[in-house]
Amino acid sequence: MADKQPQASALPESDFAWHSHSPQQAIELLRSTLAGLSRQEAQRRFEQYGANSLPPPQQKNAMLRFLQQFHNVLIYILIAAAVMTAFWAHWIDSAVIIGVVVINALIGFIQEGKAEKALNAIRHMLSLNAVVMRENASHSIAAEQLVPGDIVLLQSGDKVPADIRLIRCKNMRIEEAVLTGESEAVDKSIHAVDSRTVIADRSCIAYSGTLVVYGQGTGVVIATGQHTEIGRISQMIAKVDRLASPLLRQMAIFGRWLTLAIVLLATAIFMYGLLLHDYPVQEMLMAAISMAIAAIPEGLPAIMTISLALGVQNMARHHAIVRRLPAVESLGAVTVICTDKTGTLTRNEMTVRTVITVDHQLLVSGVGYAPSGGFSRQGKELQMADHADLLTLCRAGLLCNDAVLQQHDDSWVNQGDPTEVALITLAMKAKLDPVNERAALPRADVIPFESEHRFMATLHDDSAGQSVVYIKGAPEEVLSMCSHQRSSSEDQLIDQDFWHSKIQQESAAGQRLLAIACWVPRAKLQTLAFADVREAGATLLGLVGMIDPPREEAIAAVRKCHAAGIRVKMITGDHRATACAIGAQLGIGDGLHVVAGSELDEMDDTKLRRIAADMDIFARANPEHKLRLVRALQENGDIVAMTGDGVNDAPALKRADIGVAMGQKGTEVAKEAAEMVLMDDNFASIAYAVEEGRTVYDNIRKTLVYILPTSCGGAGILMLAVLLGMALPITPVQILWINMVTTVTLAISLSFERPETGVMSRPPQDPHAPILSGFLIWRIVFVALLMIGGGFALYFLEIMQGFSIEFSRTVVVNVLVMGQIVYLYNCRYLLAPVLSREGLLGNRYILVSIGLLVIVQLAFTYLPVMQQLFGTTDLTVAAWGRIVAFGLIVFLAVELEKYVIARSSADAA
Repeated sequence: MADKQPQASALPESDFAWHSHSPQQAIELLRSTLAGLSRQEAQRRFEQYGANSLPPPQQKNAMLRFLQQFHNVLIYILIAAAVMTAFWAHWIDSAVIIGVVVINALIGFIQEGKAEKALNAIRHMLSLNAVVMRENASHSIAAEQLVPGDIVLLQSGDKVPADIRLIRCKNMRIEEAVLTGESEAVDKSIHAVDSRTVIADRSCIAYSGTLVVYGQGTGVVIATGQHTEIGRISQMIAKVDRLASPLLRQMAIFGRWLTLAIVLLATAIFMYGLLLHDYPVQEMLMAAISMAIAAIPEGLPAIMTISLALGVQNMARHHAIVRRLPAVESLGAVTVICTDKTGTLTRNEMTVRTVITVDHQLLVSGVGYAPSGGFSRQGKELQMADHADLLTLCRAGLLCNDAVLQQHDDSWVNQGDPTEVALITLAMKAKLDPVNERAALPRADVIPFESEHRFMATLHDDSAGQSVVYIKGAPEEVLSMCSHQRSSSEDQLIDQDFWHSKIQQESAAGQRLLAIACWVPRAKLQTLAFADVREAGATLLGLVGMIDPPREEAIAAVRKCHAAGIRVKMITGDHRATACAIGAQLGIGDGLHVVAGSELDEMDDTKLRRIAADMDIFARANPEHKLRLVRALQENGDIVAMTGDGVNDAPALKRADIGVAMGQKGTEVAKEAAEMVLMDDNFASIAYAVEEGRTVYDNIRKTLVYILPTSCGGAGILMLAVLLGMALPITPVQILWINMVTTVTLAISLSFERPETGVMSRPPQDPHAPILSGFLIWRIVFVALLMIGGGFALYFLEIMQGFSIEFSRTVVVNVLVMGQIVYLYNCRYLLAPVLSREGLLGNRYILVSIGLLVIVQLAFTYLPVMQQLFGTTDLTVAAWGRIVAFGLIVFLAVELEKYVIARSSADAA
């Protein structure tokens, strides 16, 4: 466990279970005393264990990050081509190729974003100062100077400076959400617990980075720095590897195959011309380089980056901030979403749902802290003014209470324990005014809630001088103090069996129960004594059951994910019954089966993979459980999204294919470990992000189908010319103009395509399938053959008519560009016909890009400076007529191919 220090001669080993030992045993084992360490001993331990801080993360050098952008086999080919063209003094070709390479590298470098900050963020969570006993005197020291064995004093508002074994505490409650993910503060005590107890239930340990919200305590430091629980999590984050997105993995495979094909074809062309036709080496080398450059889709990285960036912008409009571009596409491939419960699926606002008295079992409507809602029984609304017993119960919950709930503008702001805030909301729903009720029955004394006795009692005096005591607490504790129960007609002897059955029934439904009672002393009391309350024979008013209710929009989002073939799994630190009840309301799991973290500890990896696939709810989970579950799902072949907000979620967030952190209530650690941050902390935003991710993936596939025929067409024209012993119909710089300028200008417009119909009604794409299906490969080959045939035919025609080589090459370039323009419309719908008003005019970005390209292409053809750079010349009107006719043929041929495929599919069905 993380409760220990590293090996030392005097102190226990690092896996020592401090929580299973008494306070006195802990002090003795740490060689300390209640008076604290001496200055000399503290200095010696500081030298031995080091500062109570986390080591800073290693930052990746900016130059190294830039150079890594060149680590791509296709880029290697371009660099080799630049070197060879420079060797033969083709300086313009070489400069243009190098320019393309550098531009792609700069785009990747800029979009990679800021460096990893997860470990930096976690370091800032540590406390800055601590009050410590040294030589029997208290001192305020920098938290970095704490050592194992130090005696630390804690009070409300303090951030715990190290892992501490509590030795004294009074009414102490600590919020451990950063570690456990559960927002409700937990009661602390000094009593030892079983050595196998999970972190969330170690009531005698105060963990570094958590917050004391109530009471005070004293403890002995058991771990500092990276040996604390939060330090152990930071080490887990550092060791977890990020996985490449499905798209990047598919593109890497595609790139390797494309590179192999390009190298083999270029080599074959070079050897063919050299050995069979005895062409000059320099000429054949330029031909091979030209073919390689033509086949490489140089504009693809830029277009992919732009498509992903547009997806980022669209998601930001729906409260999802993407920190790393590939995460956009990863969302489209997600097959499983693992989500925390508190604050993500639920509102993180305790709400009373059930009120139980002897005569009534009421349902309370409304969610959250806003006091809107009412009371109903068997579907019929109740008027609380007619039920004095219910009003008394609500009044008792309001007055036996230290929380505050106030309205500011349109929102309700609270201070205090969430369960107490929920009781104030309940009373306000019953039309009780907190200010008036407190004025009518001012508090005279209080017995605060303590974990030892598990109840709170308050003494109040009315205007006539009559005392009344209100009590609330754990049902078993309050029941043991009651001799009677309140009914609508009179007080009765208490029926313990009735109440115990109700407690069991509502607890099984996942509700947290509080019992509320009152006691009216015969004489006025000045003070409230513990023994008096215990032995008074109080009257039980009833039980209230409360939950952190699920978000309505989360319920709809879970349904939407299921319809899209995505499984939703809830991994929470909460108890079994609560997790099961919330899961049933959300439609997660079967409402019966839950796996606890302790059960996961007993499983080997094989069994865990099976359980991870079959089960949907996991309770009492710690950071290792979440990380193991994510890994198990990934080993099963799933693409996993993981949501979370606490430090405990960070390792799993980083390991997941797409980590999703909460922006409002999430820690900085979780945000920095995640690829995406939800600014509204709403699970429903994930469903939209998945839809956007699928749209981006579809548009990138359309872009590939659009770009590759041009690349293959240019390469095919060159290869055919070499085989026929003709001069090259197109030069390397002209090829780069097409691939980087015209292709990118047009292809960007496909990134603006809207989602296709039914995008969230189909299953996720297979992450192991190639990015290009058999049909898409056929489409690429079909259009490439049209490009090759048309380009080479017009080149041959112009040469035969006596035009210059420059004129003929200018025609070929414009033939390929015209083919791109018309084929862009074909690619809007891969199978559906585009001959409609929506198909031709539905994407205004296509019209803009075509208009822009026409202007640019005319400049490429007619401007003297462009003619000098690219070897072009003026074209005749007749040549333009042939170019336009070719474009029309390509457009109609692809539309006819769609029609034939659609008819064939219909006949087969």
